[in-house]
Amino acid sequence: MERIESKPSGTVNGESDVNHRLPDFKARAQIEHERLGFRGACRLLDEARRWDLAPVLERGGSLIFPHVGAEVCGHQVGAAVNACLDCGAARVVVLGVLHALTPELDEARRRVAEGGDPAAEEPRGIQGPGLDGGDDWRREFSLDHFLWLWRQETRRRDIVGPELLIRYPWLAAGCPDLMPGIGKLQEEVKDAAIVGTADPFHHGVAYGDSLATALFPERGGLKLARYRIEEGMRILHSGDYRAYNRHCISAKSDARDVGQVLRYLRGPLKSRILDLVADDMTGPYNAPAPTWVAGALLELLPGR
Repeated sequence: MERIESKPSGTVNGESDVNHRLPDFKARAQIEHERLGFRGACRLLDEARRWDLAPVLERGGSLIFPHVGAEVCGHQVGAAVNACLDCGAARVVVLGVLHALTPELDEARRRVAEGGDPAAEEPRGIQGPGLDGGDDWRREFSLDHFLWLWRQETRRRDIVGPELLIRYPWLAAGCPDLMPGIGKLQEEVKDAAIVGTADPFHHGVAYGDSLATALFPERGGLKLARYRIEEGMRILHSGDYRAYNRHCISAKSDARDVGQVLRYLRGPLKSRILDLVADDMTGPYNAPAPTWVAGALLELLPGR
């Protein structure tokens, strides 16, 4: 299913932007949540009931949901929230994208993309609440929609919900097995449900595509997005982490760390795009059209 949306909201591409030019997406998310309110959250969660994805998690699979604007992709995020609450798991581990929101993170990402040694970069590894090490996750916005909908749905059901662990992998760089903290994460995901967020395709003028080559979503753009996303997931399924890392750079995907770590933790997963939307980014970047991000809900099931 492919839909075109024109409501402006925001996300960051595959860490190739100049950081001081980035809008404050965390603040934008908070404003959006306040505008939607509890009723708006419930509407998105109810719309997400078109899918029953709890069995995916029960079978040891996973879900990937986007973090573009909640009004555009909130139903996709809600599908992941519903699945996590319905699957019966006592613990849910959510993998978030850690964007290069500071010059230090941006420079480290660039050095590694150009062939530098990821082991030389700080703070490579797993970040998140309750962990020692880097605290860049505190400024991150990629899980704000998920956590907001989680709060609203547990409130509506009048439940506490399962234990929720938030983890942000940083600089997998083709070798997720060597990331500091990966052993602890392996222990944390035992008998847990795992989901993750990613915006796997950024496209248009603000993301470095020329006006001559950039495609509008309804004029071939979403078709291209589907092709590139499926291409990336096939590479990830094969376990070729370095090739997947290169794919994420060329596709302007911010899924490189979440994807590699998820594959390492869960093994081969066959993926399917359940829903694909386009979120207009001309407003946040003050850039000409076409400038947009694909928001995709992906189902990942065990299997070779």
